[in-house]
Amino acid sequence: MATASAPESSLLSLLYRSYPAAISPDATELDLAQATPKIFAHYTYTDEDAASVKQWLATIGALTAAYAKNDTQVIETILKELNAHLETRTTLLGAKPSVADIAGYAVLAPVVEKWTAEERTGEKGYHYIVRHVDFVQNGSLFALRIPDEEKVAIDLDDIRFFPKAVDPKEEKERKKKEKAEAQLAAQEKTTVVAGRTKEAVHQAPESTEASPAVSNRDKEKKEKKEKKKEKQPKAPAPPAAPPSPSLIDLRVGHILRAINHPNADSLYVSTIDCGDAPGSDNTSVDEATGKTVRTVCSGLNGLVPLEEMQGRKVVVVCNLKPVTMRGIKSAAMVLAASPKVAEGEDSHAGPVELVNPPADAPAGERVFFEGWSTSEPEKQLNPKKKIWETFQPGFTTTDNLEVGFDSTQVPSIQSAGTAATGSTLGKLVAKSGGVCTVKSLKGATVR
Repeated sequence: MATASAPESSLLSLLYRSYPAAISPDATELDLAQATPKIFAHYTYTDEDAASVKQWLATIGALTAAYAKNDTQVIETILKELNAHLETRTTLLGAKPSVADIAGYAVLAPVVEKWTAEERTGEKGYHYIVRHVDFVQNGSLFALRIPDEEKVAIDLDDIRFFPKAVDPKEEKERKKKEKAEAQLAAQEKTTVVAGRTKEAVHQAPESTEASPAVSNRDKEKKEKKEKKKEKQPKAPAPPAAPPSPSLIDLRVGHILRAINHPNADSLYVSTIDCGDAPGSDNTSVDEATGKTVRTVCSGLNGLVPLEEMQGRKVVVVCNLKPVTMRGIKSAAMVLAASPKVAEGEDSHAGPVELVNPPADAPAGERVFFEGWSTSEPEKQLNPKKKIWETFQPGFTTTDNLEVGFDSTQVPSIQSAGTAATGSTLGKLVAKSGGVCTVKSLKGATVR
């Protein structure tokens, strides 16, 4: 494999061949740490980005040296660090390309090529390194000029084990809990009991029993606590809210841009402004606009032209549990209509039309079904409760090409729907007014 036979020389050769406008073929040396903004001139790199690139180049250099010495311990440590870093990132900088990604590719491509399927995607495999190697050699983001016969053959469908994606919120809660437990343990060590620490009480050779004063105080506290519990009547449980499609967080979304998913032919990856507050869960800051956005993967490639996904408004479901789709975390779902099919038929055959919110509705504005706006959307739908699966069958389009909710398609709320709305059909409307529509599909299902 030409690109990996000698990492340093092959990296320079690859850079010269791929970026002749930025890297002179006559140059005998190249300062890799300064090469990124020259190669990827249309991106903006901060001082923090530059420091990160420099750090990763140093790490990759250490990995190269470790392979030369066959130092398995260092190799394993660096591979684990790199794999964990790439779990939640497309590139080493997150989303922006850098020369560090290409340097890593030059070192790791021949290694990955020799790995077994278990080493690549087994339970203890380096899934995200494999995905990164495939992305760098094939992704348009890098546009490397590598002949097909020199690329590492990677079967993206041959996955032996699906690792559980790290939930940043759960990880934060876990660390918070560990910190609290550590503080509690430290406090217990210094708590004074009868003029001595608990440690001293337990270690005192003259007695193994707590003093009478301590025992009496503990007993009195326990009795007071029990009496307090007896006096306080149990508050009646609040009445359960009637089931409603308004539990689903539907909003106007503005697609800033959409691209083909680097690892899946059927998916688009869209950057969507959903009106979230800065710092909200499952959001990031779009560098080009400074807006708070969500990354959304949609199985619309081949069904909706990519040009129709650019700079337009859509309706998005914002409180489904985020899922990682071929290495990219998707934090919402774009609503689209398609013809209803009989059981057993292909429900993704098309045609497909995106749901259009009212033209004047701003990004982030709530969208709801008339007569079903009494309940506030849940922060995140619990997959076990199957709220989306319960109400989605009622999402439909009318003969007037309006999107609505037909309660007759949801047996558990048929009567409630009729009583609440006076009709079995409630139109999908924006809070500021106006009905959501589709282009031409009548009597279609919406999901």
